[in-house]
Formats: sequence, structure tokens, C-alpha cells
Amino acid sequence: MRILITNDDGINAPGLAVLEEIATELAGPGGEVWTVAPAFEQSGVGHCISYTQPMMVSQMAERRFATQGSPADCVLAAVHDIMPERPDLVLSGVNRGNNAAENALYSGTLGGAMEAALQGLPAVALSQYYGPENRDLDDQFESARGHGLDTLRRLLDKGVWTKDDYGIFYNINFPPVPSDAVKGTRAAPQGFRRDMGFGVQPAQSPSGRRFLWVTGAPQQQPTSEGTDADWNLKGYISVTPMRADLTAHDALEALKAIE
Repeated sequence: MRILITNDDGINAPGLAVLEEIATELAGPGGEVWTVAPAFEQSGVGHCISYTQPMMVSQMAERRFATQGSPADCVLAAVHDIMPERPDLVLSGVNRGNNAAENALYSGTLGGAMEAALQGLPAVALSQYYGPENRDLDDQFESARGHGLDTLRRLLDKGVWTKDDYGIFYNINFPPVPSDAVKGTRAAPQGFRRDMGFGVQPAQSPSGRRFLWVTGAPQQQPTSEGTDADWNLKGYISVTPMRADLTAHDALEALKAIE
């Protein structure tokens, strides 16, 4: 198997090293793992592409490249320039922090997987939830490292993989617990943290200029029961099927009243 990996935390991120280990095992002895990742952190860029400016690509080692671009840029560069053949699978992550609930909408990790799906490739985003039970571990990616390979193998074997225009890609979040405390895997819809959105906080620089810092919110508040973050906080790996189609299909029938 030929696997492309990317992330949004940057090419030197520890989560990418975890994903390299997982991908190497998944690809097998005769397989290939190609790494094309941002040279610098690109968290929160979503599905951004560098449409108005060029990106520099630097080869770091055999099958290992850094780009001055977003995760979606990395996928485009890999598929259309760097790799001699298209990958069989694209993996994005392992992100430092969860991409469950509304976080998924901002995530560069998911942006890389989404772009792969738009290119007609099977794709999975992987993220490691942080919390009181794992943030002080020597290996904060312990549950992802311990369960990532098996989860991907089961998903590749039993998941739904489509070839339609907006093909399915997957969002996996590993729970904020040690590896041996993971209770299992749950297929789950994307949740929503009410009253927990992003905001801004003003700050003044030493030169007197006014800036705004984007602020997040506590990640330990559960979402609706049975959704991704809810299962994660209960100790389960969540697997969420996603599409890039933004149509609110449930509203189309009612909207016919305007025709």
C-alpha cells in the first residue's frame, strides 16, 4: 500500500511521528509511506489553500517533504507534483488536541483529509483528545499510538468508501485517557458544544499597538449524548463519516416554497 501522510501541526510535530509509525505498519513490508507536511504549524486553517501565492517545497529526506502551505496544499502538492503515483490512502494527523464537535470545522487536519477526498482518494483524519487523565503522561499520544493501527485496519475493512463526487472521509478522535483505559470504538455523528465557541481577547503590545488573540474554550464539556466528543470523554474512540458537501439536505423540501 502507498500511503501519504500530512498534518497541521508541522513536519516536526510529535503526532506526525506517531502517524509515521502507524502508516509504516499499515503499508506493510512492500509498501511506501510518503510524508508531505507543512514546514510550520498550520492549526486552525481549515480547508485553506494557497490560491493567491506560490508555495515552496523542500525535500527533507527520501519520501519526506515540507511545504510552506496548508495541509490541503500539501495534499495537492503530493498528488499533482511530488509523488510519481497517486496514493492508495491519505492519513492526516495525529493532531495535538481533539477535532471533535465544532472543532472539526476549523481543523487543518480535517482540511487535508477533505482535500484528499475531493481528489478521489480514501482519507482519514486522526486526532488525540487531551484532558486531565493524559496531558501529564510521558507519551500524550499514548491512546492514538496504542489503538491507531487497529482502528484504521478495521475502518479500511468495514468502512463505507464511496467514489461519488463528494466522497466520504473519516474523522477519528482518540479519547483523553491512557491507552489501557480506552473502552472501545463508537461510530458517532459530529457534536456541538453549546455556548463554547471561539472568541477574541484584546491585547496591547509594548509599542502600544492593539491586537486580538483568538480564544478557545474548555474542551471537557460534553456534547449531546452519542456524539463524537461525548464518546471521547467517556473513554471511547469516535469514528465519524464526513462529506465536503455543505448542502442542508433536510431543508431542501421546505425551500421549494420559494420556487
